[in-house]
Amino acid sequence: MVQVLRLSQITGLFTTLLLSATFAAACGPSGGGGATGGGGGVNSLGGGGSADGGIPTVPTVLVSTPLHDATGVPTNGYVSVTFSEAMDSAKLTEMTFTLTSGAAEVPVPGKVTYAKSTAVYWPAVHLASNTTFTATITEGATSASGIPLAAKYTWSFTTGDMVGPVLPVDLGTAGDFVILSKTGISTVPNSTVTGNLGVSPAAASYITGFSLSADSTNVFSTSAQVTGKVYAADYEPPTPSNLTTAVADMEIAFTAAAARAPDVTELGAGDIGGMTLTAGVYKWGTGVLIPTNVTLNGSGTDVWIFQVAQSLTVGSGVKISLTGGALSKNVFWQVAGLVDIGTTAQFEGVVLTQKSVTLNTGASLDGRLLAQTAVGLSGNTVVEPAP
Repeated sequence: MVQVLRLSQITGLFTTLLLSATFAAACGPSGGGGATGGGGGVNSLGGGGSADGGIPTVPTVLVSTPLHDATGVPTNGYVSVTFSEAMDSAKLTEMTFTLTSGAAEVPVPGKVTYAKSTAVYWPAVHLASNTTFTATITEGATSASGIPLAAKYTWSFTTGDMVGPVLPVDLGTAGDFVILSKTGISTVPNSTVTGNLGVSPAAASYITGFSLSADSTNVFSTSAQVTGKVYAADYEPPTPSNLTTAVADMEIAFTAAAARAPDVTELGAGDIGGMTLTAGVYKWGTGVLIPTNVTLNGSGTDVWIFQVAQSLTVGSGVKISLTGGALSKNVFWQVAGLVDIGTTAQFEGVVLTQKSVTLNTGASLDGRLLAQTAVGLSGNTVVEPAP
């Protein structure tokens, strides 16, 4: 029978693993086995710099999760490595970062993401319980300078029979914005927004209806409608580079949210109106319609991830209610298509979409709108989640 760990239990497990990793890194590799290859041993330090600071060095693995020979790993877990230096993200793929199960080395399908010197392998489905898995980073993985690992890096771990809590999606610097768009943000008529706005690579001229007033530094602008700052790609440094990073983080977050192994698939054939949903990862190969109120019931640490392959449509007047202490910052709507929130609807959560978001007249949002195209407002109230 599958057991579910409390967050405190899983947090304790990962804390123990991290402390072990730190100790191993400080002491260097030693006898008694361990991962093999370019990292020199589990969590071994090295690389990432040079004596004179000018010569590229061979990248190494600083820490792996789970640790080599770890047991009782949650079946909905992930696999990750942190490198000694920045890596070429294009060379960290399902070809250079692999996961296999058992002695037969059966490939486990999944998706690789990379950010901040850390690569994560997200299995497409929950891992089999009480099974040994082997993760490998090949020499095809290279540093940003084009230097490959000296040898492949391999380690193994064994799952238990428990499911851990769903972890929040890491937004990176995209989390500094309540609305972030690549092509533009508009409002007709005026809206009330709490939090920062950003557009990139679009210029400030693609932020319309806000009557922007540039700061004297031209690093940002302000608006009577926005409690926060407004940034655009054509403002003075460091705004352009900061926005480039934020947009990249938004795209990585979208991919990472889409890569999570689902707990529930095709619920309600895409119509979840009237339902009360507990925490978990929900996946649809279609669009999702919310014609009537929905309740998300859980604690302040519970997480919901909704993976929608097409569009998300929320009916007029519909309310998304959070009960039991649930927080909007822990609700993620990963949508491949359009997002349309009906008039006077009350929506909750972080929207990550490849396309556009439209909030119709009088709709409100407690969350974030992170769109890879445009965001359109119409007399709305948009408030960033509480920390």
